[in-house]
Amino acid sequence: MKLNGISDNPGSSKNRMRVGRGIGSGKGKTGGRGVKGQKARTGVAIKGFEGGQMPLHRRLPKRGFWNPFSTDYNEVNIGRVQQAVDAGKLDAAKAVTIEALVEAGVISRPRDGVKILGQGELKAKLSFEVAAASKSARAAIEKAGGSVKLLAAEAAEAASA
Repeated sequence: MKLNGISDNPGSSKNRMRVGRGIGSGKGKTGGRGVKGQKARTGVAIKGFEGGQMPLHRRLPKRGFWNPFSTDYNEVNIGRVQQAVDAGKLDAAKAVTIEALVEAGVISRPRDGVKILGQGELKAKLSFEVAAASKSARAAIEKAGGSVKLLAAEAAEAASA
């Protein structure tokens, strides 16, 4: 094989259409843009414009609001944590933190913290360092001999002190 013998598959690429090069080319005069008006000009994008009629995004009612101070927790059930321990991805001797859960593949990214929920069964004795935990999760962890340290509560205490 020689470099000068290499070519692309036939029909895989087309030549660029040269517009505005006379009526004989088939793309002369208006260059495929139709005729006149704002849309025939370059750099025009009229998204949502409905010819002067009130656009849909303004006709529909608006509801609710976005709270900039809201927290978006990763919710993890204790059953999922137990699966990771059984698979050997989480070390039962070390504390279960956000970093440990990301490393184990239980959660994909940290967000604002982790909230432990009580669905499933926990057999391993684990110490959790998380932002929040439900009552049922806390009860199940303590029943298994583990402990829960809430980081969100500590942060609130530090802010008020």
